[in-house]
Amino acid sequence: MAMIGYARCSTNDSRQDVERQIRDLTDIGAEPVFNDYASGAADGRAGLSRALAALCPGDVLAATEVSRLTRRLGKLLDVIDAVEARKAKIRIGAVEFDASSGKIAAMQLAMLQMMGVFAELERNLTIERIGSGVANARAKGVRLGRPKKSAKDVPQAVIDMRSAYQAGEITKAGYAKACGISRPTLDKYLKLLECLR
Repeated sequence: MAMIGYARCSTNDSRQDVERQIRDLTDIGAEPVFNDYASGAADGRAGLSRALAALCPGDVLAATEVSRLTRRLGKLLDVIDAVEARKAKIRIGAVEFDASSGKIAAMQLAMLQMMGVFAELERNLTIERIGSGVANARAKGVRLGRPKKSAKDVPQAVIDMRSAYQAGEITKAGYAKACGISRPTLDKYLKLLECLR
């Protein structure tokens, strides 16, 4: 019997860190531990797909919280179906849900589903609070989002190399690479410079 771990955070590793989850999972014997940086409501998470594909009969899919698996009840039901089809188990924290017979017992299934309901509720309440805060800020006249850029925000390297690009001496890809920026960012800067004419 193997324990397959799964860890997830909503944003990339520069903003959130799955290391605590991975450490907690390896401490209880999970090996390997798959992970994703994606919303708990997102479909098509590669790490979760690999974790489910790795399960064999009797194995355990482990996560520190149900919200790490998903924040949508429908997706949790898909995970349960996959675990039941593989005659495996799900472990959330210290609680194990046994589907090694092909089905999770009714009371255990109800408990797991309720955990999923609360994970989805938490997500929906967060979205409502954010929406309410944004609406309140707009009502007060607060400008939200990134500040508008102007020509004075264009890096000097973009300005210096512009004439070589316009003369056809370098490609747009080469221009962006030489300036250390992406092509879409270069396009934005070029538009700002066009406004100066």
